[in-house]
Amino acid sequence: MATSINPVATRPRYDLADISIALLSGIVLAVTALFLTVVPIAGKMAASRDFVAYYATGRQLVQHANPYDADAIKQIEHSSGLAVKGVLLMRNPPWALPLAWPLGYMNVRVAAVFWSLILLACLLIPVYLIRVMNDSPPNYLHWLALSFTPALVCLTMGQTSLYALMGLTLFLRYHRTHPFGAGAALWLCSLKPHLLIPFAVVLVVWIVFTRSYKVLAGAAITMAASCLFALLLDPSAFTSYTALMRSPAVVQEFVPCISDAIRFHINPHAVWLQYVPAALATPWAVFYFWRRRHTWNWVKDSNLLILVSLLAAPYSFIYDQGVVMPALMYGAYTTRKRGLLVVLVCLLAIIELETTRIRITTGYYLWTAPAWLAWYLVARKYSSEPTPAAIPAQ
Repeated sequence: MATSINPVATRPRYDLADISIALLSGIVLAVTALFLTVVPIAGKMAASRDFVAYYATGRQLVQHANPYDADAIKQIEHSSGLAVKGVLLMRNPPWALPLAWPLGYMNVRVAAVFWSLILLACLLIPVYLIRVMNDSPPNYLHWLALSFTPALVCLTMGQTSLYALMGLTLFLRYHRTHPFGAGAALWLCSLKPHLLIPFAVVLVVWIVFTRSYKVLAGAAITMAASCLFALLLDPSAFTSYTALMRSPAVVQEFVPCISDAIRFHINPHAVWLQYVPAALATPWAVFYFWRRRHTWNWVKDSNLLILVSLLAAPYSFIYDQGVVMPALMYGAYTTRKRGLLVVLVCLLAIIELETTRIRITTGYYLWTAPAWLAWYLVARKYSSEPTPAAIPAQ
């Protein structure tokens, strides 16, 4: 009698990279989930982070008051539970005021939950889109994006850099199929315009070279609408914002990034020095694009632009570095050196430990932006072929 032999199912073999990603994701995501769960319960915790600046700004807007009035903002923040001395002011450009406006109609706890859910969506959607742009490989690398420490720091602090990540990812994914919508999404990047200066210049050159004027139209119409809305909320918004950004409290503040470190090392009062790296990086970015203009692929070729733009940014904090997620994940998806994934996990773990012990306004975070660029260059040196970019060149 013949007997049938059932093949034994082989279990997937996990290496050190898989284990490292699982450990980092489990720990970091658990801590983040715990924080987001506690926020609705603890009112003081909701007001003890940067989110309270947006909440206080919204309260001022619904009362038709000056959103840049430091004394009024301070009173709202401390009455909401802000424990630290001083005041946190919203430093995004005035066209970001419509984002804060709805918060003014809520109490601080409801506003904190509402704001956190929006930011969470601005993390989850880009992670999904980045995976799709890399052909949705059957692995767990997307968990690395979900546990990307700078993005999670942004989420827990209630900062707006995740909006910029959302806008950047939407543009990369849909610039070819939905150019007007992709251009409109770039408005989200304009909430943090200093992070992507060389990238933005190349974008303009690309629009002119390829005659992609639908992208330009989407961006221009969205920007015009947001500026008009901001002026309706506060007719003096742009004047007050300019005065804020020129105030000694802002000008003399040290921001832990390469550009500001150069200024403080040479001459703290020469503010123009912190714009020199971006001014030098921009011609390089245009040259980099021009050599590839006929085969330019935003998913593949813009990654180096993103990383250099962040490195040369006039000012940026650790929570702003979530915008480099598309670039680093492209490197992670394409590298054939699994050990580099372990290195990336270690870098993220170090930042996680730093943020639990060291204030993010110190120079201990100067190494992060150069580290992302160095890691990406090494990952691309050992990239697999063919590259998995799902969107063809345009």
